[in-house]
Amino acid sequence: MPKRIASIIFDVNSPDFFSPLAQARRSVRGYLSTPVPDALLHDVMRLARLAPSGANLQPGAFIAVQGSVRAQLCAELVASWRAGEQEKEDYDYFPNPMPMTLRRRQVAAAQALYGALGVARDDRAGRDAQFEQNFRFFDAPVALIVTMPHGFGSGGYMDLGMTLYGLMLAAHAKGLSTCAIGALASYPGLIRKHLALDASSHIVCGMALGYADPEAPVNQTQTTRCELDEYFKVMG
Repeated sequence: MPKRIASIIFDVNSPDFFSPLAQARRSVRGYLSTPVPDALLHDVMRLARLAPSGANLQPGAFIAVQGSVRAQLCAELVASWRAGEQEKEDYDYFPNPMPMTLRRRQVAAAQALYGALGVARDDRAGRDAQFEQNFRFFDAPVALIVTMPHGFGSGGYMDLGMTLYGLMLAAHAKGLSTCAIGALASYPGLIRKHLALDASSHIVCGMALGYADPEAPVNQTQTTRCELDEYFKVMG
């Protein structure tokens, strides 16, 4: 695994300390079993909440699932997915229909992931086995469920997104890795039931957090970003 995924030289006295941090962050899907100390996790969460939000409303909440609660939740998520059961999600993540420009990016990301694993395009069993890992939080030592109160509005999701990115960067700066898990949003009712959450709690995503496994082939995944002129213009 590239060293930049496992560690980073983070010098706040450098005139450009942010670039190496942002460039080194990756979505990691293979973790060591090494526990994350509670104090370290709490520190990361406090830093994440420093993200800006409209009117300082600080929307969203994080629930760490552990022990038997996590085991039972993961077991039912896997069983529901294997059975092909579907639920109505609390919010629309992808555009419907998906524009071809975005579809190409989606396909490229999948090719990077399964290519790193050596899973062929027609290997449905191999692809399903990897996707199922979403519902196990990729066996990361820390498993988070991210929620949002019903009726908060689109701006709340934007603000929560900044908090999620802040969490990812804070974790990486401290030697940890993360992966957001959008697949968990496909089973909001199941998750609310297991965690005894109120119906007004929208399930936004999950988050895996821990120490990256340097030997895991899946951590070799490399995705690209579109060129600057595709999303940035100067007018006037």
